Amino acid sequence: MALVSDPETQKAIENELEIVKKTLSEKVEGSEIISCHPVAVNVRITRTKFKNVIVLLQFPEQYPNHGILVELKSKTLPPRLLSKMMELCDQEAKKFLGKPQVIPMLIFVRRFLDENPLIACSDELQYIKSKLLSDSDELKIKQKAGVLNIHINQDKYYLDVKITVPDDYHTSAIKIDLKDSNFPENLVRVFIGQAVDMARTCVEAPLRRKPKDPPFEPKPSLKLVCDFLVDQCARPCPKERCPICKKKALPEEPKEAVTEPTDHQYVERVYCNHLFHYGCLDKYMKTPPFQGGKKCPACKQVIYHDRWKVTPKLAEERWAHHEAKKRELSEVVDFLGDCL
Repeated sequence: MALVSDPETQKAIENELEIVKKTLSEKVEGSEIISCHPVAVNVRITRTKFKNVIVLLQFPEQYPNHGILVELKSKTLPPRLLSKMMELCDQEAKKFLGKPQVIPMLIFVRRFLDENPLIACSDELQYIKSKLLSDSDELKIKQKAGVLNIHINQDKYYLDVKITVPDDYHTSAIKIDLKDSNFPENLVRVFIGQAVDMARTCVEAPLRRKPKDPPFEPKPSLKLVCDFLVDQCARPCPKERCPICKKKALPEEPKEAVTEPTDHQYVERVYCNHLFHYGCLDKYMKTPPFQGGKKCPACKQVIYHDRWKVTPKLAEERWAHHEAKKRELSEVVDFLGDCL
């Protein structure tokens, strides 16, 4: 049943709806009329798979002198964002009092989708701002460019990254770029490399899929990546201790970090994300037992690192050969000592 009872107003609405049917697709890109009659107008507007909304428009009594009633629904945009959009629609409708409002309101909704590329990750942004970052950190959002600049401070160390959210997020992966950091260069490469890979796996199906796995669907990656960079990289690393010697892995002063890869104090980060001094890790990886792979003393996960990629069998053989050489050298020293 129509909200409007005045016959003249009803006629004006019917004329407006005829114009909507004929011109909407030209005036509002990505629009699809679901229903269009004097009771209500129902239109779907789609920018991308994850940026789409259904707009329900109802005509109040005394339309068009009163603003048209707007309700928004979406399976991909969060309720909090939809509520904010409806408030903006109510304000926008007041600009068109006394005039046809259906097409102007649909144009406004489409423009909002176009000019706010970060709406597909609005819940993730809210989490990052309110739950993840501390007062000493800094977040700059360039809404129209779809860019986040995140500066994370921990003790005297910092990590500054730029994250670009593509227009077709979550279908495409976010882009992660290092802006600046005073963490050792090799650690930063690992931080960014792992973050990029995490974002990729959110949008690319695995090469090998188990038969019982459900069909692959892309998923959001912004929260996942920021959690990793903040809570698994920038926050813990300045405080972390080497699991072997139990001393702080990184020096208190970032400028004192060792840069020579074979120096005992050079810091390595393994697959489980724990930090080791190179000298400690090298000795540990070359000392029995080797069966089942060497495990991290901190978390008991098998250690993976490009510098120590030998199999347990080969590691055992190398250790045995090394020990045999030591015994031979010891015997030679003992023999020479007896001769003197």
